[in-house]
Amino acid sequence: MEMEDMLKDDVDSWKTAMLLYNSALKKVTTKLEILNDEFQHVHKYNPIENIKFRLKTPESIVQKLKRKGYDSTIENMVRYVEDIAGVRLVCSFTSDIYRMADMIGRQNDLTVISIKDYMKNPKPSGYKSFHMIISIPVFLSDRTVETKVEIQIRTIAMDFWASLEHKIYYKFEGNAPSYISHELQECAEIVSMLDNKMLSLNEAILIEKAKQEEKAIRQQIEKLTQIDADK
Repeated sequence: MEMEDMLKDDVDSWKTAMLLYNSALKKVTTKLEILNDEFQHVHKYNPIENIKFRLKTPESIVQKLKRKGYDSTIENMVRYVEDIAGVRLVCSFTSDIYRMADMIGRQNDLTVISIKDYMKNPKPSGYKSFHMIISIPVFLSDRTVETKVEIQIRTIAMDFWASLEHKIYYKFEGNAPSYISHELQECAEIVSMLDNKMLSLNEAILIEKAKQEEKAIRQQIEKLTQIDADK
């Protein structure tokens, strides 16, 4: 069942909607934690640094509907505001972003509705991230309701930049002076360079580690061979 088919414009429906969104957040965060644990178990590496989640406030929902040109009704909220429930994955490296997006997309108990790749196509401000809108079933006592959740995936550096950009524009109510916007764009370029440099460094470390492990194995084989020869 779709959420908009079971809700009306009353207080109880608002509470039901928030229950569904909050339940969907719990399901998604638990799923992501399991994927991260599995990756650590198999590959001895955690792609996720941390997981953040939030529900939009009523004020924020009303403002978004107003910007989109819709009346502030529960039906419009469910139909047109897709990021009421939001999860943010913060990863170590840019390669982890696409790895996690692929892992999420292959889960058979959710549906990927849309993708916005701001990694390949950054916003004019310099913002980079990978956004997914998914639908996940929430099982109630008498029905199953498909509920939307937005997942944002970004690196630590991208998250740092985005958090500060949001605070700066909030102070200017979205109308920051042009020189500040320009400085933010330059900072975004520096963040991108940092991410690329850290990814290259990590790849170099992995190659060096593999060489050392190979050398240790070779030395162990030579040692065992020498022991057999001395017998």
